[in-house]
Amino acid sequence: MQRILSVVLSCVTLCACVSSGLRPAAHSRLVIVGGGGTPVAILRRALELARGADTRVVVLPQASLRADRGEESAQMWRDAGAREAVNLADLTDAERARGLLWGADLIWFGGGDQSLLMRDLRAAGLLDLVRARAAAGVVCGGTSAGAAVMSRVMITGEGEDELVRISANVTATDEGLGLLEGAIVDQHFLARQRTNRLMAAVLDHPELVGVGIDERTALVVQGARGEVVGEGQVVFFDARRARVERAEDEQRAAAGPLRVHVLRAGMTCELWP
Repeated sequence: MQRILSVVLSCVTLCACVSSGLRPAAHSRLVIVGGGGTPVAILRRALELARGADTRVVVLPQASLRADRGEESAQMWRDAGAREAVNLADLTDAERARGLLWGADLIWFGGGDQSLLMRDLRAAGLLDLVRARAAAGVVCGGTSAGAAVMSRVMITGEGEDELVRISANVTATDEGLGLLEGAIVDQHFLARQRTNRLMAAVLDHPELVGVGIDERTALVVQGARGEVVGEGQVVFFDARRARVERAEDEQRAAAGPLRVHVLRAGMTCELWP
């Protein structure tokens, strides 16, 4: 395993060890996909983390408003070889929903609007159960909006989200699931040029590490270990040791030195010592 070097913002390096700060629960197993499709390699890795061909998947598609939300995701898992994939699109039967989540080996969050997903899980009283199942070692994964909810400080996609400058308090955030503590997760990262958005969010919350996951790519977390699977890259912005200058709302931000790490498929990292 190669060891990562700390770098200032103007110099990006490959890495195999990110540094302390990203803190999944000791037994957490997360599959965080940047959107744009989920390659077979990611599906296989997720099933391996769960129970292989015996895996029971529960899909939570509440981020989407489509009438058939969740059906495509459930079929994707069936085609990948899961024993069972249930589309839990309707949360009105709370007892059924809780029973399915208790019996799941893999909980999957679909794409759409992450704020809608959090709203519906909260209204159904399922947030604490999902967090408890993740802490107990149930594999939790998601794509696009389903990736954004993985961090407790969740980028909502609202607000200015400017591409042309890095400013204070322009990246709108809300409460996410917090399954990957110590991080802010962004998705479609390189494909949609979200570098400035995530960097601005990190400078608003310099105690957190920014994790930008590109399309058709996953950061797979198993305890303290992270692994990149898929076709693209995962970028980390670390400002925890930087001097962040105070800035008013929408004022251009300033900080330094930041550490930037870039991982590609097949690379691993230690997320905490």
